[in-house]
This record gives sequence, C-alpha cells and structure tokens, in this order.
Amino acid sequence: MNDKFHKFIKELSNFKSSNNVFNQYSYDLLVNEVRRENLFLYLKHLAERNSQILLVGEAPGHRGCRLTGVPFTSEFILLNGFDEIRLFGESRGYRKTNEFDRVYKEQSATIVWEALLKYQQIPLLWNAFPFHPFKVGNQQSNRTPTKEEINIGEYFLKDLIILFDINIVVAVGNEAEKTLAKMGLAFQKVRHPANGGKNKFNNGIKNVMNTLI
Repeated sequence: MNDKFHKFIKELSNFKSSNNVFNQYSYDLLVNEVRRENLFLYLKHLAERNSQILLVGEAPGHRGCRLTGVPFTSEFILLNGFDEIRLFGESRGYRKTNEFDRVYKEQSATIVWEALLKYQQIPLLWNAFPFHPFKVGNQQSNRTPTKEEINIGEYFLKDLIILFDINIVVAVGNEAEKTLAKMGLAFQKVRHPANGGKNKFNNGIKNVMNTLI
C-alpha cells in the first residue's frame, strides 16, 4: 500500500501550477518535500485504521492544507496532534515547513476536528480540487475552483476512493456536492463549517456518524 501512496503523491506533485494555483506538493520547491511527507504519513495512518468514510471539501486554504499538505489541517493541528486518537503531532513524524515563523491555525480545520474527535471512526479527508486556488497576485487568498480545476480534481478523487475502498462519501459544502453529483457517486451532504456554518456542520456530521453505529 505504501508504494501506491507514493505513486499517488508523485502524480499530485507532477501537476503544473499556474498563475493562480499553488501546488503544495510540487518538486519545483524544496520545501514541498515536507508537505509530501506529511501527506504520506497521513494516508498511511488512515489506511492503518481501515478508514472507509471519505469527507470531501472544496480546496486547500492558504492557512491550512496549502501549508501542511494535509486536507482540513493547520500547522497548529499538525504539530500538536490528537493523542486521544493517536493522530498527527511531531512525535508521529509530522513537520512544519520553514516558510513562516508563525504557527498558523485555520478555523475550518479546527471546527472539523472538534467534531470528528467525538467519534471512534475517523474519516479520510480530501478536497474536490487538491491544490490551492488563489486570486491572481495574492497567494495569501482563497478562491473557488473553476470547472476545469474540478475536472482535474476528479481524477485524484477517484484514485483515492479506490485506494481506500471507500464505501461512504460525504460532501462538505456546495462545491463538493456539485463534484460528487457530476461524478455520479452516491453521497451524503453536510454544511461547510466556514462562514457561520459550525452548528449545521456539527449536526450534519452527527447524523452521518450515527448512521454507522
């Protein structure tokens, strides 16, 4: 399985960035090696748990996955980890890049993990578009992926579903919903936690996870 994860990450790394997309796994920047290693550890650790639930978001944010390489995480989450579920943390090999001295937090990631820690089964987290889309001239910004970018993301999403033998897919927000519907996948939907969506997201996750008990 490790070889398959390395192949998957290599394909991510070969995607060519543009003037408004940052590939946080690209071989073009030496610092991206840290993010590739973080993603490999994450996939490996989730595979060890036989995770067959997939939560799909929209795209990496500039304070989250763009920095860490792991969807729905922040540097703070990555470095501190969650001992109660034995995931993330420097002691488990996760690292921060040296791009910024500051250790960033990311609101959506914080909300998502506060919700997920309540349940025994930890879903695999991914995005409809796995690279960071930003507004031209401002890499410290976020934007909605284009249709063309979502089409690119479908390729990686399909691969991940096969790799993990996923049997339950959950769309987190409207963009993920559009992507999964276009792919013809059966899925459930929860509200995205951003922009005041915390309570509805928590209730949605509760409904999804309760169906598994």
